[in-house]
Amino acid sequence: MASIRVSDDLYKELNRVAGQLRAERGHPVSMEEVLEHLLKSTRLKLSDFAGAWKMSDEEVEDFMKGLKGFWSRWKYPRD
Repeated sequence: MASIRVSDDLYKELNRVAGQLRAERGHPVSMEEVLEHLLKSTRLKLSDFAGAWKMSDEEVEDFMKGLKGFWSRWKYPRD
Protein backbone atom coordinates (compact mmCIF):
# COMPACT_ATOMS: atom_id res chain seq x y z
CA MET A 1 0.00 0.00 0.00
CA ALA A 2 1.35 3.41 -0.97
CA SER A 3 0.77 6.66 0.85
CA ILE A 4 0.51 10.16 -0.59
CA ARG A 5 0.75 13.60 0.96
CA VAL A 6 -1.92 16.19 0.36
CA SER A 7 -2.48 19.69 1.72
CA ASP A 8 -4.89 20.22 4.59
CA ASP A 9 -7.35 21.96 2.26
CA LEU A 10 -7.31 19.07 -0.20
CA TYR A 11 -7.75 16.57 2.63
CA LYS A 12 -10.80 18.49 3.87
CA GLU A 13 -12.25 18.42 0.34
CA LEU A 14 -11.61 14.67 0.05
CA ASN A 15 -13.42 14.18 3.36
CA ARG A 16 -16.33 16.27 2.07
CA VAL A 17 -16.60 14.02 -1.00
CA ALA A 18 -16.29 10.95 1.25
CA GLY A 19 -19.25 12.24 3.25
CA GLN A 20 -21.32 12.61 0.09
CA LEU A 21 -20.43 9.11 -1.09
CA ARG A 22 -21.16 7.68 2.35
CA ALA A 23 -24.62 9.30 2.25
CA GLU A 24 -25.29 8.00 -1.28
CA ARG A 25 -24.05 4.47 -0.68
CA GLY A 26 -25.20 4.06 2.91
CA HIS A 27 -21.87 2.74 4.23
CA PRO A 28 -18.43 4.11 5.12
CA VAL A 29 -16.06 4.63 2.17
CA SER A 30 -12.27 4.53 2.04
CA MET A 31 -10.07 7.27 0.61
CA GLU A 32 -9.24 4.81 -2.17
CA GLU A 33 -12.93 4.68 -3.10
CA VAL A 34 -13.12 8.48 -2.97
CA LEU A 35 -10.13 8.88 -5.29
CA GLU A 36 -11.44 6.19 -7.66
CA HIS A 37 -14.82 7.93 -7.77
CA LEU A 38 -13.21 11.31 -8.51
CA LEU A 39 -10.99 9.89 -11.25
CA LYS A 40 -13.88 8.12 -12.96
CA SER A 41 -16.37 10.95 -12.62
CA THR A 42 -14.12 13.68 -14.03
CA ARG A 43 -13.14 12.03 -17.30
CA LEU A 44 -14.09 14.42 -20.05
CA LYS A 45 -14.93 13.56 -23.63
CA LEU A 46 -14.65 15.88 -26.60
CA SER A 47 -18.44 15.85 -26.86
CA ASP A 48 -18.64 17.41 -23.37
CA PHE A 49 -17.47 20.66 -24.95
CA ALA A 50 -19.98 20.71 -27.83
CA GLY A 51 -21.63 24.12 -27.96
CA ALA A 52 -19.59 25.46 -25.06
CA TRP A 53 -17.69 28.00 -27.12
CA LYS A 54 -19.92 30.62 -28.71
CA MET A 55 -18.27 32.77 -31.38
CA SER A 56 -19.45 35.16 -34.01
CA ASP A 57 -18.58 34.54 -37.67
CA GLU A 58 -16.03 37.36 -37.47
CA GLU A 59 -14.37 35.78 -34.42
CA VAL A 60 -14.20 32.41 -36.21
CA GLU A 61 -12.61 34.09 -39.23
CA ASP A 62 -9.98 35.84 -37.07
CA PHE A 63 -9.28 32.61 -35.19
CA MET A 64 -8.82 30.61 -38.40
CA LYS A 65 -6.50 33.27 -39.89
CA GLY A 66 -4.33 33.12 -36.78
CA LEU A 67 -4.32 29.34 -36.80
CA LYS A 68 -3.38 29.19 -40.49
CA GLY A 69 -0.56 31.65 -39.82
CA PHE A 70 0.73 29.47 -37.02
CA TRP A 71 0.53 26.33 -39.16
CA SER A 72 2.44 28.02 -42.00
CA ARG A 73 5.37 28.83 -39.64
CA TRP A 74 5.44 25.48 -37.84
CA LYS A 75 8.29 23.14 -38.63
CA TYR A 76 8.54 19.52 -37.54
CA PRO A 77 11.16 19.25 -34.76
CA ARG A 78 14.26 17.31 -35.70
CA ASP A 79 16.15 15.05 -33.31
